[in-house]
Amino acid sequence: MRLVLRVLGTWLIGLAVVLIVVDGTKSLGANALFLTSLGEVWRTVNAASLETVAAFFETRLFADLLGAVFAALLTYPAFAVVGVPGIVLALMGRRPRQHQFVETERI
Repeated sequence: MRLVLRVLGTWLIGLAVVLIVVDGTKSLGANALFLTSLGEVWRTVNAASLETVAAFFETRLFADLLGAVFAALLTYPAFAVVGVPGIVLALMGRRPRQHQFVETERI
């Protein structure tokens, strides 16, 4: 299970790095800060699935809350939305630390 978490986390971190490089390249070209939102990236990759997910959330029990959260999530920078869960998954997949306590007389 740890291997799956680490691999998935690594892929998400890699995708976040690609997205931040794309934003950096656009920022250098425009000579201004340019951050691509998740909604723009998703619309570029597959607009039909974006509409399908939005329609799915409209049919759920807390449709207003889910719609607001989904709309807010789509406005955040894409590298942050992908990178933060990647870091969390990678940290969850790491080995537990072996704490070695040293007596104070040996320091």
